[in-house]
Amino acid sequence: MRLSRSLAPAAVAVALVMCLPYEAAPLARGETHEAPELFGAGCFNKVTGSRVTAYCHNPYPAVDRVRLHIECDRWWDLDTDSAPVDAGPAQTVRLDGRCWNEVRSVWISHQKR
Repeated sequence: MRLSRSLAPAAVAVALVMCLPYEAAPLARGETHEAPELFGAGCFNKVTGSRVTAYCHNPYPAVDRVRLHIECDRWWDLDTDSAPVDAGPAQTVRLDGRCWNEVRSVWISHQKR
C-alpha cells in the first residue's frame, strides 16, 4: 500500500509521537507542565548547652513564615515553640529558644504566607 505524499509526513509524525516516553507525551499533545513552585527558607540551627539558635535564609520571592520548635529532654522541662517570624525574599532571620536543661530535638516549621 502506498501513502500519498500529503499523508506520509502526518503518518511519520504520529508514529514518532506514539514512540515517545510517557513523561514526554503530554508535551507532544500540547499540554503544559507547570514548574514546581520554589518555596522554603534554608535553615540551620546550633545547640549550645540548653540554648538553641537558628538562622533561616529565604532565597525565593515568596514570604516564608518560620517557627522554631524545641523539645526538651527532661519530662518536667517545658517544650517551646517560638512566635512565627516572616522571612521575606533574600532575608535571613534569627530564632532563639532554650530549655532549662538538655535539648532533645529541634526543628523548624515553614508556612506560606
